Amino acid sequence: MLPSRIFFDDFMDDFHKEKQTGMKMDIYEKDDKYVVEVDAPGYKKDDIKISCENGYLTIEATKKQEEKEDRKYLHRERTFVGKETRQVYVGEIDEESIDAEFKDGTLVITLDKEEKSKETKYIDIK
Repeated sequence: MLPSRIFFDDFMDDFHKEKQTGMKMDIYEKDDKYVVEVDAPGYKKDDIKISCENGYLTIEATKKQEEKEDRKYLHRERTFVGKETRQVYVGEIDEESIDAEFKDGTLVITLDKEEKSKETKYIDIK
C-alpha cells in the first residue's frame, strides 16, 4: 500500500497544472525603465497583441490549431488552441515609448517610467 502523502502530492500537482499558464513573466527595473520578459513558447509574433491602458499592461496570445490533411495522428500531445492573457499593473509609464521585441520565443517589452513633475503645484483656495 502506498503512503497517502504520495497520492496527495500527485493530486495537488494535477490541480495546479490547470492554473499554470504557458506564458511565464519576469518584470524588473533597469535605470529609468521597466523591462517585462515573457516566455511565449510555440507562439509566433503575429499571435501576440500588447496593449496598455490605465497603467495595466495586457499581453494576449492566441493560437489556432493547424490541421495537416496528409496526417493521421495515432497520438497527439502538442496541441493548444485558445487564448492566454497576462495582465500586470505597471503604474505610471510613458505609453508612447513602449517598445517590444519578439525573438526565439521570448517577448521583451521595455516601458519608460513617466517622469513626475518635480515642480510644486500650488492650489488656489476658493
